[in-house]
Amino acid sequence: MNILKPPCDEGVITAQKSAAPCAKKLGPWVLAATILGSSMVFIDGTVVNVALPALQTNLNATVTDVQWVVEAYALFLAALLLLGGSLGDHFGRKRIYAIGISLFVLSSIWCGLSPNIFQLIVARAVQGVGGALLVPGSLAIISASFPEAERGKAIGTWSGSTAITTAMGPVLGGWLIEHVSWRAVFFLNVPLSLITLLLVFLFVPESRDEEESGRLDLTGAALATAGLGAIVYGLIESSRLGWRNQLVIASLAGGVIVLGTFIFVEARKRHPMMPLTLFRSRNFTGANLLTLFLYAALAGTLFFLPLNLIQVQGYTPTAAGAASLPFILIMFLLSRWSGGLVKHYGSRLPLIVGPIIAAAGFALFVLSGVNGSYWKTFLPAVIVLGLGMAISVAPLTTTVMNAVKASHAGIASGVNNAVSRTAGLLSIAVLGLVMFHAFNTCLDRRLNAIAIPAEARQQVNADRIKLAAMQIPSGINEEMRTALRQTINECFVFGFRRVMLVGTALALASSLASALIIRRQ
Repeated sequence: MNILKPPCDEGVITAQKSAAPCAKKLGPWVLAATILGSSMVFIDGTVVNVALPALQTNLNATVTDVQWVVEAYALFLAALLLLGGSLGDHFGRKRIYAIGISLFVLSSIWCGLSPNIFQLIVARAVQGVGGALLVPGSLAIISASFPEAERGKAIGTWSGSTAITTAMGPVLGGWLIEHVSWRAVFFLNVPLSLITLLLVFLFVPESRDEEESGRLDLTGAALATAGLGAIVYGLIESSRLGWRNQLVIASLAGGVIVLGTFIFVEARKRHPMMPLTLFRSRNFTGANLLTLFLYAALAGTLFFLPLNLIQVQGYTPTAAGAASLPFILIMFLLSRWSGGLVKHYGSRLPLIVGPIIAAAGFALFVLSGVNGSYWKTFLPAVIVLGLGMAISVAPLTTTVMNAVKASHAGIASGVNNAVSRTAGLLSIAVLGLVMFHAFNTCLDRRLNAIAIPAEARQQVNADRIKLAAMQIPSGINEEMRTALRQTINECFVFGFRRVMLVGTALALASSLASALIIRRQ
């Protein structure tokens, strides 16, 4: 075998050229390459949240800093996702997929070697760019490499396998954080990427869309990135600088103007990155509105839950990573059953009921306190939330795909994916404000009831932006140290409950959007 040439190299696969011969010979290898590549992105999406408490401690970071660790990645992934898919269609999906993997692993190494929080944030932004090139390519390669009769089974295998690797990610990441270092979480991508690149170069045939003759929408990508980035910057930094700060006001106003310009430009382009004509479909609009609300609520939970478990409840990183495992397993095990709901009831009813059950899961998190039993507090919430999401996801995907012409299915799926990631991007910024306000209100009230020395109170005020990770001032007795730590923990839980109440409201809003907008199918 010539290792520089795939064993099934019969030229570039196009819409006019059958993928059947390659699918027979290389199908398992193509699946392995796409599953491993996608898994890196999905694992990073969950495992980094478990690493946030360790980042705060080791890099002396505030909660605002670790918000940026998540948001820098999410910003470029959300804003450039559609452009990444277009690049694959234009220049070859295998080529762009391989470039995405290479960029992702190089930035992962940079993340692992970062000496300070600023470099880590920049490296995460580059990692997001790599993810935006990588994510759209995996399913596009499967669609191009398998004939229609075998495509559904291949996508099902991809979905199940990536769900398993995603479930393993937080547990493995938590163990690495606990026994090695938080840096090992990022180095985990190195062997995965090397294996994936080898499989890609040896076994994945090149493919592209020969009918795609439009120019790349670089203007749209730049406007989306700048607009979202400015709004997120204003929201996050307002907790540190205050709402009246001129930079915060300018960022928020500028972000709104730039996003308005993005919509104006996209509406007038012949080949836009995000075709606004898709939103003429009520079902497509309703499904994406549901996605925006529901995934915003989910992102806030996945961000603040590990902080709660590790910093307040005293869980080890391994235990915190395993705490959300039932959620992922429920979604994996019930995915096939959930797909059957569409056949029997249509997609509208599950999209009303599923988010309501998810809202009950968010509401159950409100019952959690300090030092409560996982089995009685967090586990019921995780199970109910997992059930609600499992009922929602398959009908949501079906609604998105059925709402547009078959020829637009790929871009429709890409838009919905971008909406879900944008929801998480904005949610962490907004819910961070909810947490900060609730925590500070509680802390101010509780500190007035503690006879804490003025100097110690000044230290608390200076460090409160770290939330539950703040250091207890030196120079106070043990009894007061214990009381102050209990106060900080209880105020964090107070803020966590407020975040979960907002999550409950968002989930209910997503159900309402389904009921009012999505038509019966």
